[in-house]
Amino acid sequence: MSIRIKSVDPESLGAYLGLKPGDRLLKINGHRVRDHLDYRFAIAESSPELELEIDGRREVVVLDKDEYVDLGVDLEDFTIRRCANDCVFCFVDQNPPGLRESLYFHDGDYRLSFLYGNYITMTNMGNRDLERIVEQRLSPLYVSVHATESELRRKLFLYNKDDHLLEKMRYLVENGIVLHGQVVLCPGLNDGPHLHRTLDDLLPLTPGLRSLVIVPVGITAHRKDLAVIPPVTSELARAFLEEYTELDRTYRHADGSRFVLLSDEWYLLAGREVPAVSYYEDLAIEENGVGQVRVFLDRFQIEQEQLPEAVDQQTHFTIATGILTEAIFREWILPRLNAIDNLTVDLQAVRSSLFGESVTVAGLLAGRDFITQLSNNPPVGGLGSAVWTTSRIMNSSGELTLDDMTLPQIGRQLGVPLNVAGDSILEIFQRGIRG
Repeated sequence: MSIRIKSVDPESLGAYLGLKPGDRLLKINGHRVRDHLDYRFAIAESSPELELEIDGRREVVVLDKDEYVDLGVDLEDFTIRRCANDCVFCFVDQNPPGLRESLYFHDGDYRLSFLYGNYITMTNMGNRDLERIVEQRLSPLYVSVHATESELRRKLFLYNKDDHLLEKMRYLVENGIVLHGQVVLCPGLNDGPHLHRTLDDLLPLTPGLRSLVIVPVGITAHRKDLAVIPPVTSELARAFLEEYTELDRTYRHADGSRFVLLSDEWYLLAGREVPAVSYYEDLAIEENGVGQVRVFLDRFQIEQEQLPEAVDQQTHFTIATGILTEAIFREWILPRLNAIDNLTVDLQAVRSSLFGESVTVAGLLAGRDFITQLSNNPPVGGLGSAVWTTSRIMNSSGELTLDDMTLPQIGRQLGVPLNVAGDSILEIFQRGIRG
């Protein structure tokens, strides 16, 4: 086993050693290099022994360098480990046909959990994986728990044996690895007494298990030949928020800090205000749908001070968002923007034709959704000079929507540019509100 070098910084230590694209890194300190994490862990030493393949020849080099100085090389991507489960609520299995192949891949790789915050079930992890996590301090990790009862886990995961989740989690937290957990709540399956049992089992793993986030199950229009799972309606969301009051009071860290959190979607579905930033107690899990709306609103409160009182000529643009956040924009964002002289901003809530109307988050809107709905049902005054939406509709490289369309392609069919921005209204002004 070895790993191929993709590129070499010309001013780097690797270039000094004569490394070129196509050469291979075989071992560091006698241990095979399986991936980027092995490399980062071993190369941090001040005098590692490298076994390299340069121009097809094996060479051994002992480096004398400062700690944490690396070779300045870019390594080939590692093969991602597939999830071992077939969860009855898995969103991947509910994707419509015809999307790019990567969107149907079930990721279950703990390395991506460490690197990018992906949630994993841990069913495909053995003792060597656990030992490596501890040795290389791959912390924090994000664990999809969903339930702790063995039989219920088999029913939810369609996994035919006990995967010893609690034992694995206990080993990690006892060895200093911080974990964050998640429960995808499916009405009638893992809620009620089952949820209480899950929390009872997980609480002893605190404080190493730093948080448990509860998110509502996502149901698309493409659940062909899959188990029937009721969607989380507004009524169910309101009822669960009442139940959560007691859960939050009962399940706390020993120091009294919060352990169980809810994703923003519960509050938006229920038509309730999202909690203040103090509720989240500095838990860095915003990207997993927890606190995202509050951070956005608080940022906008600060950004308002930098917005202009007027623009220099009559300007009109449209903000497009998903159904779930329409009320947030209409109540908090639009009044402030339309108070700017010479500026008119319209809001269009776009429904998902790709996944079905039960999927209401803006980040899962497809290019065709913008084209069909904004073209067929534009604001009374038209779309203006541009349409702005969230950058979350794009893939990781920022090039393609879920249905493989580019922003220029969509813009040409809309007749005005479709632009994307991060979670900042001020960014629209900084980049030019006329498109």
